[in-house]
Amino acid sequence: MIYVGGDPFSTDSTSSFQGSDTLAVLMEHPILVSASSSFKDIPERKFSETGSERSTQSKCVYIFQREYATVDPVLVDLVGTDEATTCVGLVIRNRKSGMTSVAHMDSPYVVDIGLTQMLSLVVDHNFDAELDVHLIGGFEDASPQHADGGSRSESLTKLDGYSFPLCTKIVETLQKSREKFHIQTLHVLEHNTRWDSEGNAYPIFNGFLVETSTGSITPASFDRTSRCPDEIVRRIRVTASFEDLSWKGRLLETYDTRTDRFVIAPCSWTIRRLHSALTRRHLSDSEILLTCSTSPSAEGPDFVDNERRQCDYLIQHPDWRDTFPMKQPRVFERTAGGGWTRC
Repeated sequence: MIYVGGDPFSTDSTSSFQGSDTLAVLMEHPILVSASSSFKDIPERKFSETGSERSTQSKCVYIFQREYATVDPVLVDLVGTDEATTCVGLVIRNRKSGMTSVAHMDSPYVVDIGLTQMLSLVVDHNFDAELDVHLIGGFEDASPQHADGGSRSESLTKLDGYSFPLCTKIVETLQKSREKFHIQTLHVLEHNTRWDSEGNAYPIFNGFLVETSTGSITPASFDRTSRCPDEIVRRIRVTASFEDLSWKGRLLETYDTRTDRFVIAPCSWTIRRLHSALTRRHLSDSEILLTCSTSPSAEGPDFVDNERRQCDYLIQHPDWRDTFPMKQPRVFERTAGGGWTRC
């Protein structure tokens, strides 16, 4: 169940109240509007493993799209993600234990099982646990003309972009769950949207960092040195997981909470991945954006390069078994210098 400002969230409507209606009311809740405004005023942190932001005393866990990680504040200081355009970052933190789970949700179809995966170590079978929740990401990626007036709820239901259905599903699932979810931040959709002079919409923030000891959350962006370890393989898993039925409806297993190691679970891909890579590498930058992105105009400056590097890897490693021999995970542990090394 959802709580806002310490009180259970409820409406005067019947049980037929839909997720889109719940989202519409929450988006206008004074407490959450104020929280989103305050979050918007926080300067974005530029995180790098090599720059001035790097601290060998701070242990960070980074997650990619469709991944999740549950971290123990005793072992990890920071956990974060970025590159979210139509995706939504979901944070769930146990107020008592500080156990924090972060997911980079990219589809309504991974929300149900994904939430179960996130909660498995956060609640520890205690359904009375008080859980703080933050939703950050997504923007008004549907054209405004799809909403032709009427109430806020009516307008929302007419949006047909990628962000809105995902936000609706997350809120609906939280509300129907038996756990106590205290929403602290709802910086999504219109709250996370800016427009240029031509009326094009862009997300204000694409990522964030969570400080595990306090639960504080900060807008953040990461460079290539901090999106680690095993960046390219983890990127490839995102698209490959759509063909691998073992990951249907699930978030990608990536990090082992108890050992503070990245245990990147295997994901298979077919010869179609190779054929796609061979085709994409000959496309222009604009064609790659249009082909590979749900929001071409909102992607970061390194999106195309990241896609080309994935193509190169797939061409060099067409058989997924070369990447995951004997279907075993790729395991990485921290080094004394704060980086990662493969076991």
